[in-house]
Amino acid sequence: MNERNTEDIVNDHFKNDEKYNDILLEKQKSSIPRVDKILKIASKSGMGGGKPEFIITFQKERPDYIIVVECKASVMKHESKNHDKYDEYAVDGVLLYSSYLSKEYDVLAIAVSGETEKELKVSHYLQLKNESKANSVFGDRLLSLENYLNDYKESQEKTIHTVDSIKKYIIELNNNLHKDKVGEDKRLLLLSGILIALDNKAFRSAYREQTEPVELARFLIESIKNQLKGKLDEKKIQIIISEFGFIENHATLSQKREVLFTIIKSIEDNIKPFIAKNKYYDVLSELYIAFLRYANKDKAFGIVLTPPHITDLFCCLALVNKNSILLDNCTGTSGFLISGMRIMMDDAKGDKQKENDIKNKQLIGVEQATHIYALACCNMYLHDDGKTNLMQGDCFNKETMTKMSMFQPNIGMLNPPYKSVDGDPSEIKFILNNLESLQSGGTCVAIIPMERVLSTSGEGLEDKINLLKNHTLEAVMSMPNELFFDSDVNVVTAILVITAKKPHPPNKETYFGYWKDDGFVKKKNQGRIDLDKKWDGIKTVWVNSYLNRKNIPGFSVNHVVKSEDEWCAEAYMETDYSTLTERDFAKSIKEFVIFQEMNLK
Repeated sequence: MNERNTEDIVNDHFKNDEKYNDILLEKQKSSIPRVDKILKIASKSGMGGGKPEFIITFQKERPDYIIVVECKASVMKHESKNHDKYDEYAVDGVLLYSSYLSKEYDVLAIAVSGETEKELKVSHYLQLKNESKANSVFGDRLLSLENYLNDYKESQEKTIHTVDSIKKYIIELNNNLHKDKVGEDKRLLLLSGILIALDNKAFRSAYREQTEPVELARFLIESIKNQLKGKLDEKKIQIIISEFGFIENHATLSQKREVLFTIIKSIEDNIKPFIAKNKYYDVLSELYIAFLRYANKDKAFGIVLTPPHITDLFCCLALVNKNSILLDNCTGTSGFLISGMRIMMDDAKGDKQKENDIKNKQLIGVEQATHIYALACCNMYLHDDGKTNLMQGDCFNKETMTKMSMFQPNIGMLNPPYKSVDGDPSEIKFILNNLESLQSGGTCVAIIPMERVLSTSGEGLEDKINLLKNHTLEAVMSMPNELFFDSDVNVVTAILVITAKKPHPPNKETYFGYWKDDGFVKKKNQGRIDLDKKWDGIKTVWVNSYLNRKNIPGFSVNHVVKSEDEWCAEAYMETDYSTLTERDFAKSIKEFVIFQEMNLK
């Protein structure tokens, strides 16, 4: 057997690739000093340096990404059981090289064995920078260089790694802003403004030249204004720019050049590239969650942010598609609009006219508070979508309601402001306001405190009577008790799904779900996270159960209810005693106590 035959197959595969002239393909050693230095200590035998068969780099497009290939003539020498026979097996050897190179690069490790193309055996592993694990990817045959580049960029592993990295960076950024005396209520505005200004070519090229801190602050604000011109009307721009005025007068930002300059440079180097690669990832929401976690002051912003995985769940429950016209009448930072937009754009499948319609006609938001409205506009701007249909005002105002209805929305989503004092509109009144603007037969999905759906007297009962009189209650789902753990307003909540302008039939069964476990766990300094990657599977089970209206003991039930009844699964669901343990009993007692403390005071 001759290993050179295997090497020739691999060599010819890449040399015949139409992208060959865009890469650097080297054998056994690299002309890149950093790569060569790493390989010198990556010996398979412990003697001398490491010499993989091929080293491929994309110096122009992705200098941080490297492909390393190890070959063996015999397919019997493709992979050992424990991946610890580095000198004998192709997979073992290439993973050793990857473990070293991943200290500095994202690495695609390719193991190839066999002397003919017919018997060729191929394995791929992706190991991202500073990660200890290499994940199997990309199938069992050699791919084109274009595939290796694009599939790497779009790989789930790369996305997860990038998101985790940006979350760690946000923690560091928040700590620095705290040291620089930037208040919790101003941080998100400052960063969103910087992100917009960095889209301005003049600002991007000249901000480093500003030597006076107050001039840099003014240049930043003026660049934000210039960037918004032509994209928003003058009135909206005035509202937004007025919220950025604090930058020019801030004791630190406008007095110490290195402070504002460092923040801008940091955003340019870290968040801006992330947004460019993850177009529909709601980075402002991540920033907001991090700031709340460390400030413990939800009131500083005046928003109770819906967790991103729940905004995504709303889209699944409402069956959002490219033809949906989505309304959020208390839009906050636009989390629901961004999640909906992502689904709609994917469903458009590249139809440019449809994509344009989605951006300009199918996303409608209303926000009353000017500082939050400014954030919403900035967030939509950063996603290059829907900003012209954000309205600043009171959603209960007749003129605003007329404007909302003019778009003929067929999907409503909202997390209404929680009623805190007498005189405030109840959460269900916001839902009724949303439903009033939807087309007949449209779908509204809302999340509100559990105590509202349990109301059996007073204003709460009156709201429920009005809802059933004019609309159909399709479903109520009891959500995890600590869903809003990252918010200072940590209430137990329920999701409602309602069909607009179709009175609730007397004998109609409503679906009730006991959706208490979303797979998320609390981690110190991280809040609630999907640590074990359970959410996607749980979401599928939840959505399928709702769509198919299944009765599952301990999980869901269909039941006829009236306005004076309690609208929750706990009241009607059959208990699945077969799965109960002593730990479950103790957990339920704790949850009951928490529920009483939070909802029945």
